[in-house]
Amino acid sequence: MSQRNGPLAARGQQAGATRLAWGVAAGSLTLLLSGYVVSAAGGAGIELGPDLFIATITLVFSVVGALIASRHPGNAIGWIFLGAALATGLATLAGGYAEYSLEGDDGPGALGQTAAAYANVSWVPFILVPPTFLLLLFPDGRLLSRRWQPVAWSAGFGIVGTFAAEAMRPGPLADFPQLANPYGVESPLVEGLEALGALALLIGLLGSAASLILRFRRASGQQRQQIKWLALAGAVAAVTVPLASVGYELWGEDVTNIASMISVLGLPVAAGIAILRHRLYDIDVVINRTLVYGALTAMLAGVYLGSVLVLQLALSAVTERSGPAVAASTLAVAGLFRPARARIQAVVDRRFFRRKYDAARTLESFGARLRDEVDLGALNAELGAVVRETLQPAHVSLWLRAPAERR
Repeated sequence: MSQRNGPLAARGQQAGATRLAWGVAAGSLTLLLSGYVVSAAGGAGIELGPDLFIATITLVFSVVGALIASRHPGNAIGWIFLGAALATGLATLAGGYAEYSLEGDDGPGALGQTAAAYANVSWVPFILVPPTFLLLLFPDGRLLSRRWQPVAWSAGFGIVGTFAAEAMRPGPLADFPQLANPYGVESPLVEGLEALGALALLIGLLGSAASLILRFRRASGQQRQQIKWLALAGAVAAVTVPLASVGYELWGEDVTNIASMISVLGLPVAAGIAILRHRLYDIDVVINRTLVYGALTAMLAGVYLGSVLVLQLALSAVTERSGPAVAASTLAVAGLFRPARARIQAVVDRRFFRRKYDAARTLESFGARLRDEVDLGALNAELGAVVRETLQPAHVSLWLRAPAERR
């Protein structure tokens, strides 16, 4: 009887986890939409850029978190994503209600002030929790070993300490400057808590990164591919966020928001692909294409901007219009695309994908010798050597079909 109850109990737990996960996801989106409705009722307009950014992030974290938690209930990463989505939805509702209460004749009231105070610090759980514990627990949702528990405790204390210090910071609220923080405390203890929380958080972040690096060095096969997905998303974020911040004045708010969205959404999407193992082994192709087209884009953009500047200076004596310079630069970039892509692809393969590069060279050399080889025995031996070198199989057998007798 107990043997029958085991699978039934497991299926029941799986079904319960699925209902809970999708319930939290639906609740997060409901809170988000409610926040927009309440904010609009208070007369505050919806800003397309920031609000679309928050809505997209909440949706992606909700869906990816629910997929992971429903299929792998024991993996903490899915529940962390769901918690981040829930915190964002609650923050949107709190912010919307605070704006609504500020428009009333009686003022915000105690509930409105509390909502404004929470909205002011709601960035802490969303910004700090997912990346810190994603690095520490990825990909199976467990610590590398018990020795890493102090890192988890340090990260947790740092996040809680930062949240508490921000919540008790006296003075006007950053998001609602017309309101003073109702929970502000004038005390050096708050500054001490903030400093201690920042130190603990830094230790937690560095320890989490070290844990992931060590996990990657020890991993092989499937887990190694999983970590590559997260590393790719982290690399994209590390490049995109600084560029978006530095180029805010150059590219404008819309481009900056899109770049920030891509960098933030890369982490849950990459984690979801890795944990759910959907097209897991395509990561090497993705990394290859990212390196090639990233370098190609940077090079062609530099050529384009440089040629436009040089041609405008050269043609300034003839015409003040920039049309000829832009047209000539566009033609130059179009002509450079194919040869530049081929050259960069060869450099990337040779530097980062040596096995693929060596295999291609081996096949090219074998094809050249194949045209001149007439000894069937030597050809068989050479073909077997090429297969062993490029594919590295456990065993190689060559079967030749005997020619049919003529009738």
